[in-house]
Amino acid sequence: MGNQLKIFTWHIHGSYLYYLSQGNYRIYIPTKPEKTEGYYGRGETFPFGDNVIEIPAAEVKMHRFDCILFQTNQNYLVDQFEILSEEQRNLPKIYLEHDPPRFHPTDTRHPVNDPSITLVHVTHFNRLMWDNNETSTCVIEHGVTQPPVSYSGKYKKGIVVINNLPSRGRLLGLDVFLQVRKHVPIDLVGMGTGEMGLGEVLHPQLPEFISQYRFFFNPIRYTSLGLAICEAMMIGIPVVGLATTELATVIDNGISGYVHTDIDYLVDKMKLLLDDAEHARQIGSKGYETAAEKFNINRFTHQWESLFKAVTNKQTHSLIMK
Repeated sequence: MGNQLKIFTWHIHGSYLYYLSQGNYRIYIPTKPEKTEGYYGRGETFPFGDNVIEIPAAEVKMHRFDCILFQTNQNYLVDQFEILSEEQRNLPKIYLEHDPPRFHPTDTRHPVNDPSITLVHVTHFNRLMWDNNETSTCVIEHGVTQPPVSYSGKYKKGIVVINNLPSRGRLLGLDVFLQVRKHVPIDLVGMGTGEMGLGEVLHPQLPEFISQYRFFFNPIRYTSLGLAICEAMMIGIPVVGLATTELATVIDNGISGYVHTDIDYLVDKMKLLLDDAEHARQIGSKGYETAAEKFNINRFTHQWESLFKAVTNKQTHSLIMK
């Protein structure tokens, strides 16, 4: 471990941090007793390895790092000035942008406007839509591990995995979910689902849980490509979703899943999957083939390892695009 790069970041998206931690580097995350956003520590949900290391926020300035990885505006605009030393703030820096622009889909300027920082987008759609200013950008698409479960699809129902859907409204497709549920049996899991759903299923138990459903439905209108979609495809669950944002480029409609902007079309395809288990298995199998190639965890960690090495050596020309 002595030669591994030391990356400092905040615990923002637990599942993404878990997949990121599969690479050959050490990740240091700050903690606070009150466990505010980004300061949760390792937590108990994800089986992090020894390369994810907690540091009390008050002691961060005492440590040596090779690179700072920002993941939110709060990290970039506030947190770094509160817990990092001036020397640490002058280290090579990467900003990992998880989402598309919220306020205006095409004219929103990214808060980072610094040629010395590398801005990483998780989908090509996100990079296309953000105004990236003069910041150098690249795309590292998601990578997920292969869960030790197989698709059974024994439940003649669909499954939706979204946290806090009742409070997140049209953006996350609350109305679409409610409309579809009038015609097709669908369960909802996630934190804050209230009476509308089944509650939270912890990430380590989620693959086994969702593998029993006939299909996975993504009602979200406008967001990044959800890791839950990648995970479902990696199990072989057929995915049905809106042909918006990056999902339209991931699913080959009618072959590896079903995507469309016509809700009635999607409902018809859900009914087909419910009525024909073998067809569902064939669609899910093609989806798995796509996921195994596109969301390969080795490709994902190799790209992150290469980027960390490049920015710490100031050799970003082959990886970065203006």
